Amino acid sequence: MTQVRRLLAVWLLALVALQAFFALRILTMRWIDPQSTAFQRSEAVRLLRDKHELLWSQAWLDDEQLPKTLKRAVIASEDDLFASHDGVRWDAVKQAWQKNEKAQARAEARGQAVAKLAGGSTISQQLAKNLFLSSERNFVRKGQELLLTLMLEALLDKRRILEIYLNSVEWGEGLFGAQAAARHYFHVDAARLGASEAARLAVMLPAPKKFEKSPASAYVLGRAGTITARMNDVQLP
Repeated sequence: MTQVRRLLAVWLLALVALQAFFALRILTMRWIDPQSTAFQRSEAVRLLRDKHELLWSQAWLDDEQLPKTLKRAVIASEDDLFASHDGVRWDAVKQAWQKNEKAQARAEARGQAVAKLAGGSTISQQLAKNLFLSSERNFVRKGQELLLTLMLEALLDKRRILEIYLNSVEWGEGLFGAQAAARHYFHVDAARLGASEAARLAVMLPAPKKFEKSPASAYVLGRAGTITARMNDVQLP
């Protein structure tokens, strides 16, 4: 019994140390732009392994250089309450949890595994996942994502969170950040993106590798029109 307690104590200390490490990393992001994210590093390894080359495009833009059109479009598309929530949409988390439980029950009844867990993620949650976590989807990883999200919200302000997100999020294979996306898809700097172009980029975020093959498809253009109509109602941080 004593050995079990010691092992439990060691496990708890390791867990606390890990969270302290994450918190320190996030705190430094107040002043230092992250050079890469966990997702970017995994993508670099994949590209080198599968294609034997690393085609990469990314250029950092400070908050004041990021166009308000793109900020409004991304918030309208991905997380309309970004400026006011605490990092987590708990109603969405509850709905996702219920959906996952039903999916798990159906899969167990059929003797199958659940292929994908529903997320309901905010921009802050997406950033937490991209910065620190693997692409694996399970309840333990989701719990760590929630802790990281709360750390981001406690240690960084909303403008900084959005700045890091827009500079590091994927917009296609080997394509990261607003500047690279604007240059690739529209051949202009991000600062010159109009409302319709910004909305089209926002539409691509949930599945950039899919949409980069047809960035002007009927779905992208139609969805972009909806986002454009919502942009003026968006509250910026």
